[in-house]
Amino acid sequence: MLNNKIHYIEIFLLTIFEFMHSLRSIKFFIFFLPFITVLSSCRSEFKGCEYVAYFGGEVVNPNNPYVLFCKDNEVIDSLKLDENNRFFTQFDSLAPGLYTFKHEPEYQYVYFDKNDSIMVRVNSRDFDESIIFCGRGEEKNNFLMEIYLKNEKDKYKMFDYFDDNFDNFSKEIDSNFANETTFYNTKKQEIKWNEDFDVFAKAALDFNYYSKKELYPLVHKIRTGEDLIDKLPANYYDYRKTIDFNNVGLSNYAPYVMYLSHMLNNMGTINYHNHFSEKDLALKTNINKMTIADTLIKNQKVKNNILNNIAFTYLLEDQNMSNNNTFLTSYKKLSTDKSKKNEIITLCNAIQMLKVGGTLPEVPLINTNGNPVSLSTLTKPNTVFFFWTKNAKSHLEAVHLKIMTLKSKFPQYNFVAVNVNDSEEDWKATLDNYKFKGITEVHCSNFEMIKNKWAINKIHRTIIIDNKGVIKNAFANIFDSQFEDNLK
Repeated sequence: MLNNKIHYIEIFLLTIFEFMHSLRSIKFFIFFLPFITVLSSCRSEFKGCEYVAYFGGEVVNPNNPYVLFCKDNEVIDSLKLDENNRFFTQFDSLAPGLYTFKHEPEYQYVYFDKNDSIMVRVNSRDFDESIIFCGRGEEKNNFLMEIYLKNEKDKYKMFDYFDDNFDNFSKEIDSNFANETTFYNTKKQEIKWNEDFDVFAKAALDFNYYSKKELYPLVHKIRTGEDLIDKLPANYYDYRKTIDFNNVGLSNYAPYVMYLSHMLNNMGTINYHNHFSEKDLALKTNINKMTIADTLIKNQKVKNNILNNIAFTYLLEDQNMSNNNTFLTSYKKLSTDKSKKNEIITLCNAIQMLKVGGTLPEVPLINTNGNPVSLSTLTKPNTVFFFWTKNAKSHLEAVHLKIMTLKSKFPQYNFVAVNVNDSEEDWKATLDNYKFKGITEVHCSNFEMIKNKWAINKIHRTIIIDNKGVIKNAFANIFDSQFEDNLK
């Protein structure tokens, strides 16, 4: 029994040493010392606690005082940060599998095998790039993060290749996939993970590659005007035959869900689009995507997740109330997920509250002095609400520059900047750095409320109030070439 306990402690001390070496800081050793004591409290071979697991860590520059531990989008535990922005918990019985930890508005995956004890350090200002896992189970999770970051970096580089002809495009993505496969095989051999974990590791590899193939004909046509649909090789989509479209285990895993979304976008495209207006085409395309999903996916959980993904994306685009109702009718016929359906209906109700001629719903806002601001004092005749966050630096600079130009063209308008996603401290610090003049700056302290009441999902959204103090357009894009027409 003693030897087993010493063995686990020695392994953990080694990982801590490696962690210290990589970060070159002694303070992390001090942080993890209490964890070693906790580890040693579980008896030899974890007798009586076969599925005990530990999860903890540190959040640098936290946005809020909690880390949420979730499974399939359901919160299992709400972990409060202590005075040092650290958290720690013991699960007496945690089933092996893929989980998520969230520090709003960001999230990332964490995989637990039996008796894993995982610590994570993350900086909210550079969330994904800053994540480091440590402890028993660290290697698998650091692999998932490494391949995720590789895919994210590759995503932006690939847009240049979507312009290329088919041969060059295929050569590039096949070469990249071969390199990623070598990396995957090497890590699999080194870490010796089990088949349950391999489902997610292989999915992260394969579905990134498949997504590129689905996106190519669509993006190529948008960027070059060339339609490749009838020019692709007959076997181009053969990989679809290998995909399990009813894989419940992957139903909440982003690479899988994103691939299915890209595939449905591809399959749902309506080629005779010249017969419809842009808004009607969007309606018919999205109903077509749901119909294909209903035919292709038989498992109710997987299908409902995909239908909800389609619904959220469609309903948060530029609005047409009549089309929304038509879409919702089709959605209700196909979806069997009552809880998620309520979310969709809630979203539709929020959109209805933002219709032309309506009054903007109240949300909690504060001014630069930290005092609450009533929406009625801001919603003057001829007002434009726009949004920003410090995490999107290029946008915050571009949108304020755009607003300064609009102020000179439309002096009758009042422009209100609403900061979202940031802490009050970070919001004020950002304003001190930029010193924007002539713009009313306010901060929303409850992102969930403004997201739900104002249906905010895109930072470039703009809400325009007319000369009577009511909504003129709640879904305008400030960078749209026709945006100024809304102010005339």
